[in-house]
Amino acid sequence: MGFHEDEHGDWVAELSCSHDQHIRHRPPFQLRPWVLIEEERVAHIGSEIECPLCENTPIG
Repeated sequence: MGFHEDEHGDWVAELSCSHDQHIRHRPPFQLRPWVLIEEERVAHIGSEIECPLCENTPIG
């Protein structure tokens, strides 16, 4: 849905499920250089990002 910076300057994806997910570029472990460029972040809006909170929520 969108992105915002947290209080530490890390980028956070705003997911359609109403949760947030940090999207960090911290080589060599997390390689997401696109998150550092506004045009690239905008291009990723609408991309599927897994939500660990929704995946761990018990059903029923």
